[in-house]
Order: sequence, then structure tokens, then C-alpha cells
Amino acid sequence: MHLVVRRYRPSDKDAVLTLFCDGILEHINPSFYNAISNPVNVGVTLFLSMAGYMLGGGSTLWGLLSAGAWVGLVYYCCRQLYASFVRERLRTDMQDIPGCYLSHPDNCFWVAETEVNGWVEILGMVAVVAKKVVGGRDGEMCGELFRMIVSSKCRRTGLGSRMTQTVIDFCKERGFSKVVLETSSIQTSAVALYKKLGFSHILSHTKTYSPEWMTTISRVTILKMEKVI
Repeated sequence: MHLVVRRYRPSDKDAVLTLFCDGILEHINPSFYNAISNPVNVGVTLFLSMAGYMLGGGSTLWGLLSAGAWVGLVYYCCRQLYASFVRERLRTDMQDIPGCYLSHPDNCFWVAETEVNGWVEILGMVAVVAKKVVGGRDGEMCGELFRMIVSSKCRRTGLGSRMTQTVIDFCKERGFSKVVLETSSIQTSAVALYKKLGFSHILSHTKTYSPEWMTTISRVTILKMEKVI
């Protein structure tokens, strides 16, 4: 598969938004499986099952309903975590990609495309925004990597590494001191890729676009990583 990485064009918008939504929402099920198998959530499931059984006068149905309600809540929290992120991004930067990522020479947005049966298909995207380094030297800048999505059609082809390296090279050319990014603990393949390319995990937090209690139930942590260049 021959893939070409190039700057975003306005005509790419529909394909890019579709890939973005699919790429983010695909994390819902892995997030749910991770959350429901967490020891705390397993304990809550068992407790509610037993409580429902006892309060229902020994009814197995009440036990199953109680546990099922909790499992449903866990899934809802995992879904909302990613769905709320998508809604916010579609309302803001992804609605105006040229204005947010291409109106300044130190920002950029790339897509990866290939030709399939005579049709051009976008299979990847990534963006970078220049930011001042907090607490850094006067004028010290870094590039923050955003919107890294690789289609499931071309995983394990090296496209993720290639697009990340595109961002790193872009930042080097502009004299930035480092590249920073955030990803979720669920995205284990992405974390492994970034580490392979020299990124280090510097801190974790749980600030998302969902209420804090939903983030807690979903057991998702946001990882901040950086690479000094």
C-alpha cells in the first residue's frame, strides 16, 4: 500500500471528520472491557448481585438485574467519555481545521492518503500546534501533537511512526525544544509507539470532558508524554 502524507486540504473535511469520529469512538469497547475487569468494579458487580439477590428474597432475577444495572452504568460512562470528547472537538477545532491548524506557519495538519480501486482514501491524520514552554526560557517553544488517528485498515504498516516522525521533523525545523502530547491509558499500542520513538511519560491526570465521577468509573487515565528534540 503506497501512502502519501501531505498537508490537509479543505476538500478532505468530510473524510477527515469521519475518520476522526471512528478513530476515537473505537476506544469505547476496549475501555469498557478494561473498566469492567478492574478489581474494584468486579467487587461492586458481585456486591450488587448479592445485594439484589438477598433484597429480592432470594430471587436470582433481582441479583442479575442489580449487577446488570451496574454493568450498564459502566458502559455508559465509557461511552460518554469518548463521545463527549468527539462532540467537543467537532464543535471547535475540527470544525475549522484551516483556521486552527493552517493559519500559522508553526502549526500544521497532515493527512495520509492512498488510492484504492481508483479512489483516493484518507487513512490517517495528525496535527501540531506551537506553544510556549511553561516555565521555560524566554521564547522557548514546543509543538503539541494532536489528532493522531490511523485507520484500522492500515495498522501495523508503520504509518503511525511515519506521521509522528513528520511532527517531530516539523518541530525540529522550527527550533522547538520538544514535542508533547496526551493520550489515554486505554490506547496501549499508541503509548508503545510513542515510547519507541523516544517519548517519556511525564505525568497522568483524569481531566476529561465528562464529569469526574464518570472518568473514575471508566478507569481511564490521561497520559502526558514528551520528547526532547
